[in-house]
Amino acid sequence: MTYCCAVKLDAGLVFAADSRTHAGVDNIGRFSKLHVLDRPGERSIAMLSAGNLSVTQGALERLHRGLRLGDERNWSNVDSMAQMAQLLGDAMREVRARDEPYLSRGGIDASASFLLGGQIRGEAPRLFMVYSEGNAIEATDETPFLQIGEVKYGKPILDRMIGPGLGLLDATKCVLVSFDSTMRSNVSVGLPIDLLLLPAGRLHADLKYRIDEHDAYWRELSERWAAGVRRIFAGLPAPTWYPESQQ
Repeated sequence: MTYCCAVKLDAGLVFAADSRTHAGVDNIGRFSKLHVLDRPGERSIAMLSAGNLSVTQGALERLHRGLRLGDERNWSNVDSMAQMAQLLGDAMREVRARDEPYLSRGGIDASASFLLGGQIRGEAPRLFMVYSEGNAIEATDETPFLQIGEVKYGKPILDRMIGPGLGLLDATKCVLVSFDSTMRSNVSVGLPIDLLLLPAGRLHADLKYRIDEHDAYWRELSERWAAGVRRIFAGLPAPTWYPESQQ
């Protein structure tokens, strides 16, 4: 399994993905699920992938091949992030139409999905979820974050904290706490975590960072969050309807 999260703010975009993959309980590998298409000063596009690895890799290769072959419409010349979402959706459909009949015969799930976001010069940063079937939805001010993979354990902190006016660094802290909560409850999600920040107007995907098990900031964040939760829990009032003598 995997966990990917992306946040859309007034200040820009935050992307994070773990890098653990499973092909059974005794076959665990690491693959980066953060993919960047970057033309500094003109467009910066990021994708987080979850699901069948061969399908997501095939869709990404289709995007790169489109540029190499000079397709009339490719990631370097689409006019908007909405068109980019359509391009990625078309790539997903093409790969699944080719591979899914053979995968299904072997009992292999061919479903996959992407979080796609970025900024093309002339429009504001945008964020989409592209489903396995190739259709997409866009993040809004009312729904400023999107998740794929193992989403349930890390969602509560995002629901409480994420809003359009939050700063990029505060949003990054919140996303990392979301990952910490997920990893404590699900061993199929694990380090390293790949991070990318895309400040609005920067148009360059150069703010990338990888967190591994030796990262001092990650250890401090996890320990202080756990200690803070325990401290707040200890300070909560006891139920008034339960007799003190029976505690």
